[in-house]
Amino acid sequence: MDARRRRLLTMLPALWAAGRPLAAPPTELEKAARAEGRIVSAGMPDFWANWRETWSDMQHLHGLLHEDFNTSSAEAIARLQNEGRQATLDIVDVGYEFAAQAKALGLTRAHKPAVWEQIPDWAKDAEGHWALAYTGTIAFVVNTRGVTKVPHSWKQLFEDRQLRVMPGEVGPTAQANAVLLAAAIALGGSETRLDPAVARFADVAARGRLNPINVGVGRMKANLADVYLMWDFNALSFRHRLANAADFEILIPADGSVMSGYAPLLNRYAPRPNAAQLVREYIFSDAGQLNLARGNARPIRIDQIELPEAVRRRLVDSAQYRNARALQPQLWARESKKLGPVWQKEVLRQPATLP
Repeated sequence: MDARRRRLLTMLPALWAAGRPLAAPPTELEKAARAEGRIVSAGMPDFWANWRETWSDMQHLHGLLHEDFNTSSAEAIARLQNEGRQATLDIVDVGYEFAAQAKALGLTRAHKPAVWEQIPDWAKDAEGHWALAYTGTIAFVVNTRGVTKVPHSWKQLFEDRQLRVMPGEVGPTAQANAVLLAAAIALGGSETRLDPAVARFADVAARGRLNPINVGVGRMKANLADVYLMWDFNALSFRHRLANAADFEILIPADGSVMSGYAPLLNRYAPRPNAAQLVREYIFSDAGQLNLARGNARPIRIDQIELPEAVRRRLVDSAQYRNARALQPQLWARESKKLGPVWQKEVLRQPATLP
């Protein structure tokens, strides 16, 4: 038995006695999950929010091998729909607004983890079909060596006509959709009034300064933009993997941003339903939440768990979030469906001109 497994198993009895589930759901569930032997996910790759440690723990503690398909939220839901009862996926992690869509389509199975009462009402479905495991807030990641002046607000970002901007793929990805909403909120818009942000991004595109692809470490290394727009936890994680990390400043735009989150959904037709349920229990346990925090994500139970000081120091200063607000999931679930065509027509099809 390796050191990590010994450490985790040693912690279990005390934590359960204190009413703090770590990684030991009911014995019968653990046995059934172990018999299934593996877990297949979508949208939960090792590099995202430190899923790596959770999958490692599930293997060490419960013998579950893991495979992930790195998909967007929209792609994950489409796959659940297409596969139906011939499902290959057990669990998927999707953006806030996509969780409500999945439930409405009858793709999810309800399950309330042991710590259900500690999850804020705004962050969960009353019937247990979904709950946010962690939150994210749209941030700027600025390559300080590539800019004359670091923008600290959306207004400054759009006014600087020289900045190359990478917002992600609006339409299929929850992160890029939230980028557009965050900009709209800062410019006086809302979930139902995105025109101010669409117009400004269209202007950036018309000047040939928009790179409308999803942000990745490789693209940051290749210097494909000056300002990358993404969730705060991705910003922190990506920067950590760069040799020139000190060149990148991470900040929450002062004139407004949006907070959302991601929900691990159980596939209604999961071929390994016990493993899926076991994983969901673990994600919301103290250990699972701490794993997410180590990945720079803000765990939904952040007020109920004790974070090591070193982990807290890595997170963005709480004061920067003063003008960030949570998106309205039911409303955004409906409105975000329209984003793809709008983005294609109003932004990407703008004729490029010299900056």
